[in-house]
Amino acid sequence: MAEPAAERPTRPTGATVWRRTRPVMLALAPWLVIVALWYTVHHSGLVKPALVPAPHVVLAKFWNLLTTQSFAIDIWMSTQRVLLGVILGTVCAVPVGFLIGWYDPVRRFVNPLINFFRALPPIALIPLVIVYFGIGESAKVIILFYASFFAGVIVMYEGISQISPIYIRVARTLGATDLEIFRRIIVPLSLPHVVTALRVALGVAWATLVASELIAAQEGLGAVIQDASSFFQLDTIYVGIITIGSVALLMDTLLRMVSRRLLAWQERIDA
Repeated sequence: MAEPAAERPTRPTGATVWRRTRPVMLALAPWLVIVALWYTVHHSGLVKPALVPAPHVVLAKFWNLLTTQSFAIDIWMSTQRVLLGVILGTVCAVPVGFLIGWYDPVRRFVNPLINFFRALPPIALIPLVIVYFGIGESAKVIILFYASFFAGVIVMYEGISQISPIYIRVARTLGATDLEIFRRIIVPLSLPHVVTALRVALGVAWATLVASELIAAQEGLGAVIQDASSFFQLDTIYVGIITIGSVALLMDTLLRMVSRRLLAWQERIDA
């Protein structure tokens, strides 16, 4: 007996399969393009192949470093330094950015100092950091703290200064106290800017990592890149650079996932 049409299992159509796989394909597409361009440059003859190691060579080197050397420890040490610098920098940047963005007299007093110090590259401060803090872990974290702090301050300042005063006026009209205004209006409206400041500080800290590990680092991704450059080990340099970008991307992705849950109330435009 033929099975009733209503009970027959439906096979997914091509449109359904594409709709389900589209996010994955779109996420992979740019990386596949980069790998294709990488192979093209390697085999094009425009540069010597030895100067641009092929992707499979770099992947093999990564696996070799991970399984036969202390590359996992290097990744952990760099990640630990970045996390510590970003957390300390953001914790200090949030209240400072809030004060600058919310109170005009504080902004006029502090703004020139913020703009002066944020323009100084962290690598230029390394000699002074070595003199005052030595060459231990604290010196490396201070460089990352410096970079994270000023990046976070600017983001918080710009975000807080754009909060519309109408929310405050409406709350006061309804009889809210200053504490209630701060707790129910200012804090919720500030949370998206705190997350943004954390993301920006995280990116800046990873970008500053190699500079911070110039301070006599024996372990870390920056130290791996510097040691490899001394011996012209281009495949190892590529591994270090790609690992820094990959770990930074992973941390940023996790942060965005957490922020979506914390800020589920915020209106968003879905692409």
